[in-house]
Amino acid sequence: MNPQLFRRILICLLSMTLVTACESLQAEETIIPKKQILASDSNGDISDQGKLRTYYIHTPKSYNPDRPMPLVLVFHGDDGTGRSIADVSRFNDLADQKGFIVVYPDAVDHKWSLSVNSSRKVNDVSFISALINHVKQIRNIDSHRVYATGFSRGAILTQALACKIPDQIAAFASVAGAIPVQIKSKCQSQTPVSMLMINGTNDKDVHYDGDDKGPGKGLVSIPDTVDLWRSHDQCPSPTQSQQPPQANPNEHFKVKTSQYSGCIGGSEVVQLSVVDGGHFWPGGATQDPRLKQVNDQLGFNASQTIWDFFQRHNQS
Repeated sequence: MNPQLFRRILICLLSMTLVTACESLQAEETIIPKKQILASDSNGDISDQGKLRTYYIHTPKSYNPDRPMPLVLVFHGDDGTGRSIADVSRFNDLADQKGFIVVYPDAVDHKWSLSVNSSRKVNDVSFISALINHVKQIRNIDSHRVYATGFSRGAILTQALACKIPDQIAAFASVAGAIPVQIKSKCQSQTPVSMLMINGTNDKDVHYDGDDKGPGKGLVSIPDTVDLWRSHDQCPSPTQSQQPPQANPNEHFKVKTSQYSGCIGGSEVVQLSVVDGGHFWPGGATQDPRLKQVNDQLGFNASQTIWDFFQRHNQS
């Protein structure tokens, strides 16, 4: 082969290789930052009480660091995680639609602690207080619009937070939970508390009629928990007590509503009872066909109802 021709071919091949390599590198550089920019979900951690605590945070694309956004804290039940309650509650979808930040903390060993004990040395009320302050450092949060909700043991934690740090949270919502006997006796805060409670009357885990057996380990009944908050907020008689329209009014499952407004400081107590309902998040995502049928019959979405309740309350 002509040496001059060979040299020209070699230069051409080298040029093609370099172009291909550069295109490949450019593709990686454009993909990685794009993912970082568009990522609305991330995991975080903070050190609290000598432990590294983790959480999952969802930030809507409408978030502007120059404008404060509401914050909703969502607590999972026993054996759950922040990610699992996010999947069930679908609060991320609501956050994108309505414009708020959602944080889903993880409990140590998947179980919330309401006070320090000898084996775990964890106080999750203190942890949540620290977490709120932490989130305010990494996101522009509206301090007057911080809210808390939870399911099962997470709902019990929500009730405890309402007793112990009501000055940091504008409104509370518990799903399939009640206040513990030992917390009720120590609930001496003078701060008004806006509380929404959603419970099934046939819940086998959190009994509607309470379970105060055992030294300091039981739960107050749902009616008595509602009465506690009514008394705490000095609420008058119900301004509204009704059964909202159902998707299938002839079906077995129904939701009964009692609403107590006109309470001190603009606070409000709302009770939603799912007649014959069990231990579940109404309207939540599920793979159980029976639960899907119940949700279809109810035509009721707990997450949307909770957000509607939260929107009515700001902290002064």
